[in-house]
Amino acid sequence: MKIAVLGGGAMGKVLAGMIEERDGCELAGMVDPLAGDTLDALGSEADVVIDFSNPANLGMLSEYCTEKNCPAVIATTGYTAEQTAQIGELAEQIPVVFSANYSLGINIMKRVISEITPLLEDAFDIEIVEKHHNRKLDAPSGTAKMLLAAADESDAYEHVFGRDGNRKRGREIGVHAVRGGTIAGEHTVIYAGEDEILEIKHTAGSKKIFASGALKAAGFTADAEPGLYSMEDVLFG
Repeated sequence: MKIAVLGGGAMGKVLAGMIEERDGCELAGMVDPLAGDTLDALGSEADVVIDFSNPANLGMLSEYCTEKNCPAVIATTGYTAEQTAQIGELAEQIPVVFSANYSLGINIMKRVISEITPLLEDAFDIEIVEKHHNRKLDAPSGTAKMLLAAADESDAYEHVFGRDGNRKRGREIGVHAVRGGTIAGEHTVIYAGEDEILEIKHTAGSKKIFASGALKAAGFTADAEPGLYSMEDVLFG
């Protein structure tokens, strides 16, 4: 499988290195838009594009994948509602895996959250805390939003992003972002009840876990029909 990497940052470099080391995979090219690179300039045609770049590159990705009938694995976060709709339109033509987080642990955590929240919601307050390195631009993280959606599948809570001032807590889920140092990624969902606290936490030790998941998603697209898929589809069918 020939894989093109869109994004020349730290995540793109880790992914490119793993592709070159993995049997059955070949790096079609690493495209760095910040250096003026484009997907059209790839030396060889890709079987799939994995995007770890910036929302500004969605147009380039869509044009290339539509023209080449090439599946896409989208790992970029921070999209607007309009851009998310555009990803849905792209998925009508090609297989697209779109997830805020590609680690196995986080996606297992998401499933656990969706299953236990209905059992705890009447007696426990829910808070989400995420931590990332000081170069991450979007806050809260796409993963925190994904976990929030898993905890509030019926849209029954007010979503409070950070707190300031004086206010009484209502039926709400608080989401809090920390940025500093070289934290690869840490997400905690806290269930705080009367005299007991349950915390479900995931800590990323390196960027390799995201690259590994993205490669698994790339393999999934090889036999997939056009459509919009999540990592749950990749992992659990």
